[in-house]
Amino acid sequence: MNSDFSTNWTTQLRKGILELCILNTLSRERQYGYEIVRSLSAIDGLVISEGTIYPLLNRLKRDLLVSTSFEESSGGPPRKYYELTDKGREQTQWMNEYWQRLLLGVEGLRTEATP
Repeated sequence: MNSDFSTNWTTQLRKGILELCILNTLSRERQYGYEIVRSLSAIDGLVISEGTIYPLLNRLKRDLLVSTSFEESSGGPPRKYYELTDKGREQTQWMNEYWQRLLLGVEGLRTEATP
C-alpha cells in the first residue's frame, strides 16, 4: 500500500463528505460549532477540528444554506448557533439522495469485483 497515496485519498474523501455531514447534523437540530465538532468526531475516520469546521460553516452561510443566531451562555460568552435554512434543507435532501445513488453504485462495483 502506498502511504502517500492512501493519506491523500482519505484526506480528499473526508473533505468531500464533510459538508454533507455538517448539513445532516444540522438537519436534526440547530447547534453551535463545538457541538457540531463533537457530533462529527464520533464518526470513525472523520478527522475534524474547529479550525476545519468554521470555514465550512461560513461558506455554507454565504451560500444561504445555514443561518446563524447568538444565544447567551451560562458558562461564558454568547454562542453562535447554526441552523439549516429552507434552501439548506432542500440542498441536504438532494445531497443525501445523490450520496445514496453513488454509494449504491460503488457498492455494486465492489460486489462485482469480489471473487
